Amino acid sequence: MTENQAVQQKSVRRNRVAAAACLAAALITVSVVGTQSATADGAAHNAAQRTAVAATHPAAAATPGLGSADLVQSEDFRPGLTPVGATVTLTGRQGLSACSGEETMRDLTEGKATAYASVTWTFDTDGLLTESAASAPTGAVADAWEKQLVALVQDCQDEPAGHWYYGAAHTLSVTGGTARWYPAYNGDGTVSGGVAVLRSGTRAAVVELTGRPTDAPNYVEGIATAALNRLPS
Repeated sequence: MTENQAVQQKSVRRNRVAAAACLAAALITVSVVGTQSATADGAAHNAAQRTAVAATHPAAAATPGLGSADLVQSEDFRPGLTPVGATVTLTGRQGLSACSGEETMRDLTEGKATAYASVTWTFDTDGLLTESAASAPTGAVADAWEKQLVALVQDCQDEPAGHWYYGAAHTLSVTGGTARWYPAYNGDGTVSGGVAVLRSGTRAAVVELTGRPTDAPNYVEGIATAALNRLPS
């Protein structure tokens, strides 16, 4: 594949993602009214959803501890972002990031995770926050998934002039977990959210803030820290 073909393929992939994100935002805004914490009213829904997932994906029931409580919550957002709705799923079929196209956590893990959990948050301003997590059967497997996620993100660091891109990696750690977070920039160089790859024990995750609800690069660091604190297995 030539360099031009590769760039064109990336561009097509991202256009699909952008369109899907806009559609998801519209659907979520219509269907969810008010701020919903993924651990509040969603708890009963999450339990019912877990039962349904277990029926079709027995492996997902093997680690019942991975669920909405292990994902970013409404109280994790600092001033500048006001969440208005959240949708939680346990199938691993949510898109990983703006750089992954249609690839999902289930694709990346080849369906071998013992459990999946994902959330999409919408805000009262333009933008989305998505998070997708998977529980691995062993720490070694989780380590391999983390490396795959990092490689996926790094694929969008070197882009032609005028394209959005991820900036340099920053690392952080909390008890039992580590993360790499990357600010995202529009083609004109302005900050536009960012992405983080998380690893804690046998769990790996990716969380991304898209759009421009805030122009502070370290806001992504705060989101990554909050997500990492909730992820431990």
